[in-house]
Formats: sequence, structure tokens, C-alpha cells
Amino acid sequence: MASTDSPQHGDVPKVAITEEGKASSFPVPPTFASKQKEREYLKFRLAQAFRIFGNFGYNEGVAGHITDPIKPDCFWVNPFGLHFRLIQPSDLLLVDHLGNIQEESGPRRLLSGAAFAIHSGLHTARSDILCAAHTHSIHGKAFSALGRELDMLTQDACAFYNDHVLYRQFKGVVLDKEEGKHIAEALGNKKAAILQNHGLIVATDSIEATVFFFIALEKACQVQLMADAAAAGTGSVTVKISPEEALATYKSNGYNAAGWFQGLTEFGLLEAQEGKSFEFQE
Repeated sequence: MASTDSPQHGDVPKVAITEEGKASSFPVPPTFASKQKEREYLKFRLAQAFRIFGNFGYNEGVAGHITDPIKPDCFWVNPFGLHFRLIQPSDLLLVDHLGNIQEESGPRRLLSGAAFAIHSGLHTARSDILCAAHTHSIHGKAFSALGRELDMLTQDACAFYNDHVLYRQFKGVVLDKEEGKHIAEALGNKKAAILQNHGLIVATDSIEATVFFFIALEKACQVQLMADAAAAGTGSVTVKISPEEALATYKSNGYNAAGWFQGLTEFGLLEAQEGKSFEFQE
């Protein structure tokens, strides 16, 4: 999982102004008095995201990264060999595009070669990405073995209408930066990719949206596997949503701000369970 320098993260309820000039209680992302405070927040939020993934059982794979606001040519990743549910901000590693671990990193300085290869490619190719996540979730990797994109079977699947790709070139564990570059090129300007025989990748402009859309993509894969199996067992076919309706639905639930807002619920639940949240005092 990864994040970049972007104003679109956070879950602090603030007053927003509507187009009519009226105050609204709709939450807006936090602002920061300094890049150092923003770095602290992003690290806190990324560590939370790992623990959320761990709670969902997504602890298999290489996870994710965020772009550092102080050193934008570097990104934060999880250390190799530490369970997602145990990751804290002090554990994260700051690495550059050559794979050099920076001095700001945590003490457990083991970097996954696959994590670096995939995320350095995404970080280099997509300056609009704040956060990217990749794991080998159960239903995602099962669906990836079918070598196909998602069908638009449900309202939730429409969040990925014309906004995900299939990457067919499986070449084993990704340890080559060129392979990471090819994955980034295949992703293009989309927010998600199904890596054939491998797993899922989601990349957006906020940590919250990336977490939400990854969970949504994993569930969409699960639903399609179940629906296809049920259809095959009954000799029927699944009913697809029309392109026109899929596009209209995507415009309601597929954009990054919608993912950011919906992702707040997962972070709110985690904070209630753990009893801690980010302190915004300067």
C-alpha cells in the first residue's frame, strides 16, 4: 500500500461550504501546518490501512506504499516479514526509486523485492497516485486465474466499470523493476488491475479510497465467482448490467471522493476497536 502528497486524505469532520454558500457537515480531508505533520499523519494512516487489511485476512502478498510529502521521490512501504495486523507507523520503511532504505525508516530494515519492484513502477509512472495496494487476497487471486475482467453484475461492481484492467503477463514473483514498469503501463489511468494468476492492485489519490476500493474489488471478485458457479449449476447465465446503466452507476460510486468517504467507515471502526486516533495538535 502506498500514498503520495495529496490533500485528499483524512477523516476529521470539518465544515464544508456547498455551491449555494451554505455550511455542510459533510467531512472534508484535514489540512496540515507543516510537511512534517503531514508525513506523521500519512504514516499513521498507512499503518492503520495495513491493520485493516490484516483484519480482513489480506495479509498475503506485498501490501502497499505511500508517497512521502517531504521527499516526494521516495515512498513508504511495510517491512518484509511483519504481519499486517502488527504494523505501526514506526515500522514503515522509506525507500527511493533505487531501493535504498532512507535513514527515516524503522528499525526492521528488510525490504520485499516484489514490493519494491511493483510499487516503484507505480510511483514513477503515476504522479497522481497517493496510495497503492497489492495483496494476494483469496477471491482476487482465484478470479485472476480466469484471465478476464469483471462483469458488471451488481451495483457495487459498477465502481470498476471501464476503470480496471487485466494484466495477463504472469512471470512468477515480481522482482524485476521492468516488470513493475509493465504493470504500471498496463494500469494506465485506471484505478485497479487484476494481475492474472497473481492478485489485485488498486491505486488512488487517498489512502481511504484505496482501502475501500480494494475491499470492494475483492468482494466483486467473490460475488462473480459465486454467481458464475450458481449459473453453471442451474444451466442459466448471469444477468449483466447494461453499459448505459453501468456508466451512470459508476458516476455515483466509482470516483475517488466517493471511495474516500466510504473508506472512512473502516478507519472509524478500527479506531473504535483500538481506542486510538491521530492527534492533530501542533
